[in-house]
Amino acid sequence: MSTDAPLISIILSFRNEEDNLDELIRRLKLAFVDVPEDFELLFVNDDSNDRSLEILERHHSEDSRIKILNMSRRFGVYECMLAGMIASVGDAVIYLDSDLQDPPELIPQMLEQWRNGADIVHTTRTERQGENAIKMFITRLAYRTINAISHVDMPENTGDYKLLSRHIVDRLITMDEIEPYMRGLIHWIGFDQRYIYYKREPRFAGEGHFPLLRSLMPTKVFINGLLSFSVAPLYFALITGLVVSALALLYIVVILMTKLIGWNLPGWTAIMVAQLLLGGLNLFTVGVLGMYVGKIFKQIKNRPRFIVNTTKGLDGRMVHDARTPLPRNLDR
Repeated sequence: MSTDAPLISIILSFRNEEDNLDELIRRLKLAFVDVPEDFELLFVNDDSNDRSLEILERHHSEDSRIKILNMSRRFGVYECMLAGMIASVGDAVIYLDSDLQDPPELIPQMLEQWRNGADIVHTTRTERQGENAIKMFITRLAYRTINAISHVDMPENTGDYKLLSRHIVDRLITMDEIEPYMRGLIHWIGFDQRYIYYKREPRFAGEGHFPLLRSLMPTKVFINGLLSFSVAPLYFALITGLVVSALALLYIVVILMTKLIGWNLPGWTAIMVAQLLLGGLNLFTVGVLGMYVGKIFKQIKNRPRFIVNTTKGLDGRMVHDARTPLPRNLDR
């Protein structure tokens, strides 16, 4: 490794990817064969219970550029990504999934854009092979919903495969935000952002960790996107309450008028319908408020966003959430 060459930190958050790691490392190394930059591979292990750690330790013993962070329990993709960013020392950071759906062969193009002045390089999928059509429809709908009500425009099919300059990473890791919506934050932060287009491949091996059933329900990522960059749901709840109140007043007037002119009033069916409608809207608006209150509750508890158990190959670097500084080096 040349001491004069810029260093690129590759962050790979993963859980149970034993079938993909050998091929992933091989292709990542090949991606740097014809580029002037050096690299380090930061594998952030989200408490895997397969042979993933064993495989990585073998690779680390053969190549010191491969480094490992083991979380104390399962924290999630974005928490592991944040830990990798804090541990990184590269002049730029690239992060991607470990399932090889996002090809490492794009890295030379991303680095070329970075050398030409880009602060952030996104990768946008023009085609997503091997993925369920219903899931894709729901994903598109989620993107459009977030874009429609938020103040940050996020292009569709632009996921978690990006290059970030060092100063962007430094800004991101100082944002004291619980459950950050990273896709939105990176667009929100601004600077020179560019795009590379590619066809997303099917998963190389193993089972996906985000099954279709989860995609059919309001997911953590989707709700984070709504709550982090928009107060539109709160306004919607307010407007809904005003409209229903106005309709209720109008209904009272109708009831009084029918009483005065001697018409028979509707029976219990109409009353039950009104009660169910008002009760349902009440629960809905309280639920919207509850999501925001829940996010505030998590924030004010001030718990660390992640806890690192052990590391390998980080050469004395301190890796911790800024909320809870640790007084010792974890590498062992």
